[in-house]
Amino acid sequence: MRREKNNYYLDIAEAAASRGTCLRRNYGCIIVKNDEIIATGYSGAPRGRKNCTDLNYCYRETLQIPRGQMYEKCRSVHAEMNAIISAPRKDMMGASLYMVGKNYKDSNYVENANSCSICKRLIINSGIDKVYIRDTKDEYREIEVRHWIENDDSLIEDVNAGY
Repeated sequence: MRREKNNYYLDIAEAAASRGTCLRRNYGCIIVKNDEIIATGYSGAPRGRKNCTDLNYCYRETLQIPRGQMYEKCRSVHAEMNAIISAPRKDMMGASLYMVGKNYKDSNYVENANSCSICKRLIINSGIDKVYIRDTKDEYREIEVRHWIENDDSLIEDVNAGY
């Protein structure tokens, strides 16, 4: 049986997540426009710096920093950031971003996965229209980016969002 298109793209984003180097959660994403993949990204340290998997520790984990807080303490560049910096804005206008997050310790999908507030800002400015986030192997959420503009989360704190 042929795989439904959004899950096909989410499968590719999940493959990208397998390249992640975070010891907490690994995300992968792809940006697609007109049924063409224009960029991929996964979570990992900036080029040339050691990854958490190389160091065998996560600073945020050591400090027991809760999910969604103090991203400045994280070594990783988020998957969405890596994909966005790899694609020209003209190609992202009207595109869709497909994202999958998996927990490092048990490989389960991240519950209520979402982009962090910083990545949401980048997605908004990139011109991407929709974000698809995997919840299970076959279920996902479709988010219209305009809702992130209309419901400005920078005015409130959501400690459960993002990585």
